Amino acid sequence: NVGRLMSIDYGRKRCGIAVTDTLCIVANGLTTVPTHTLIDFVKKYVETEPVDKIIVGHPTTMRGEESESMKYITPGINRLRKEIPNVPIEFWDERFTSVIAHRSMIDGGMKKMARRDKAIVDEISATIILNDYLQSKTFNT
Repeated sequence: NVGRLMSIDYGRKRCGIAVTDTLCIVANGLTTVPTHTLIDFVKKYVETEPVDKIIVGHPTTMRGEESESMKYITPGINRLRKEIPNVPIEFWDERFTSVIAHRSMIDGGMKKMARRDKAIVDEISATIILNDYLQSKTFNT
């Protein structure tokens, strides 16, 4: 029985979340949750759905160095690891993700108001992180 993959675009105020289908072929945006509720949300989700792995966007600078935001992402994800010890969590380089998220929204002809809705960006970013991850695994097997 194969579980889903989940991805988290971890933000200071809120997190975008995406999941794959059970065959791990395609990633879809699931929701955006306030960061302080993330652990509860993920715990509830993994109780009802089999999740094989959680992929977390790992923001780096263009030079590939750790970005400032890792200062709050690392402790947040360490807490999550403690709460769901049986689900592996892996960081994934998301250097270009938010840029792509904005561009794909604009290409999709989204209205300007919706584009300002950061929650949508976070969810799309999580989806892109997961799709990137899936593609890299497909080519590397």
